[in-house]
Amino acid sequence: MKKIVIKLISFYQIYLSFDRGVLAIFAPGGACKQSPTCSEYTKQMVEKYGILIGVYKGIRRVISCR
Repeated sequence: MKKIVIKLISFYQIYLSFDRGVLAIFAPGGACKQSPTCSEYTKQMVEKYGILIGVYKGIRRVISCR
């Protein structure tokens, strides 16, 4: 299950992300203010802590970006 979530995040990064994906043409220079990006951070947290805690930490990071 963890691998599926990581693959979904990778799909998002490749095809939908405003930082690295196809939609990057709409945000030159990237849209994310944090390093690593929120999607990369979420992927790392899922790998380290598992799905529930990793996704929770990722959501908290996205919310804190405002």
